[in-house]
Amino acid sequence: MLDRVADSGEHPASHPATLDELLVATASGDREAFGRFYDETAARVFGLVRRVLIDAAQAEEVTQDVFLEAWQTAARFDPARGAAAAWLLTLAHRRAVDRVRSAQASHDRDLKAGLRDLDVPVDEVAEAAEIAVEHERVSGAFAELSAAQRECLALAYYGGCTQSEIAERLGLPLGTVKTRLRDGMIRLRALLGVTT
Repeated sequence: MLDRVADSGEHPASHPATLDELLVATASGDREAFGRFYDETAARVFGLVRRVLIDAAQAEEVTQDVFLEAWQTAARFDPARGAAAAWLLTLAHRRAVDRVRSAQASHDRDLKAGLRDLDVPVDEVAEAAEIAVEHERVSGAFAELSAAQRECLALAYYGGCTQSEIAERLGLPLGTVKTRLRDGMIRLRALLGVTT
């Protein structure tokens, strides 16, 4: 750029001065304008990113990414739609938030992998005993039901039949089957001490 100034006879004072002008000049590949743009905005960008990320090293990396993106996408900046500082700080905020989300997702993945690989001891004897006791409780409660209720519930839950199939199989009206199933379930819940 300095060569162009010397060749054209321009004075450095005629170079863009506002951030908007510097960013527009950057879009055309003006490295000097980008250098001035960086000098005037780097502290604010770093401050914003640091507030979001806390960690200084990550904030420096993200700040560098922000200015790389600004250099590469300066042509997208439209001074008619907003100020260059706002455009740049929006880029910075997005990048910082993306870094936080990425770090959180990575942490969550590591945690899930760690939990998945964690071998939790299981007392198989106690578990088998608990299942047997529960089975006995349910069988005892099931025996307390009326024969009609037991028949309908057995077909529904052990036989996998729909209410219509039960009605057809037993030669009963559908309403009767529904009543027996409902009453049987209410009685089972009461016998097992289940509250809803």
